Amino acid sequence: MHPVRDIEVGETQTADRLVRQMYEAGGFTAKKVAEGVDLLESMVREDYTVALSFPACITATGTRGVIREMVKRNLVDCIITTCGTLDHDLARVWRDYHHGSFEMDDVELHRRGVNRLGNVLVPTDSYGTIIEEKMQDWLADMGAERDTWSSRQLCAQLGRRLDESSILYWAWKNQVPVFIPGITDGAVGSQIWLYAQSHPFHLDVLQDEQDLADLFFREEGKMGALIVGGGIAKHHLIWWSQFRGGLDSAVYVTSAPEWDGSLSGARLREGISWGKLRETARQVTIEGDATVLLPLMAAALLERLSVR
Repeated sequence: MHPVRDIEVGETQTADRLVRQMYEAGGFTAKKVAEGVDLLESMVREDYTVALSFPACITATGTRGVIREMVKRNLVDCIITTCGTLDHDLARVWRDYHHGSFEMDDVELHRRGVNRLGNVLVPTDSYGTIIEEKMQDWLADMGAERDTWSSRQLCAQLGRRLDESSILYWAWKNQVPVFIPGITDGAVGSQIWLYAQSHPFHLDVLQDEQDLADLFFREEGKMGALIVGGGIAKHHLIWWSQFRGGLDSAVYVTSAPEWDGSLSGARLREGISWGKLRETARQVTIEGDATVLLPLMAAALLERLSVR
């Protein structure tokens, strides 16, 4: 029997100490957060190939900085995300997003040219307009080089044109491949379509699949994942995992309910039945808001890794 311990909040508190206390405290999600950090630490220290998936929405928030730091520190080996991540990562290099609230008048916002993403406000001039302005010139440069690109190659081309505030920049800098299985579902994808109306330009999604196969079918070493949210990014990661016999370890952060049968709500244990997670895999599903949990987990992880 392991006794429940009280959390002691003092002036010398650090992220890692707090997370360790959360494990000792027991109690629902707190212990799962601590287990998640333990698993992430073991993946890094045991030299796993670590895949990261996440939805675009958190890139519109300050949690973008957490993802950026993980990529900058080489804590992940590949990223699978959505086209909206490209949109927000690019747009926020040049323009600000703003604080809002869930209760704002959406009719009034529409009339003012402001888009609401939860409680984040995205002015049209800070999103579609600036992305169109930049992307058309960049696509012309890329098209002059060749007319066929995979989403991984496209992301690298974008990253090298951005600054250090960008996730894509650090992915390009550290040669972390970024895959966008739903590449046409966003502003960047729409700009590619628009450009292709008058210029030869093609997206080779099958090249992405070949590159993913090469990554997942490595014979040596173990593979783990940090999966944030669900949707196509999560599914593409675990879909490829089944062809290698499943992930060896995984941490999943989700706010979706399990009972509606959605992939976003599906706990990791469900993936075992599909062969997407090994029967012996170390895994934890953490229920909660990633904009709260991910900064705490990443801070604790980086603190641990800095102590050798």
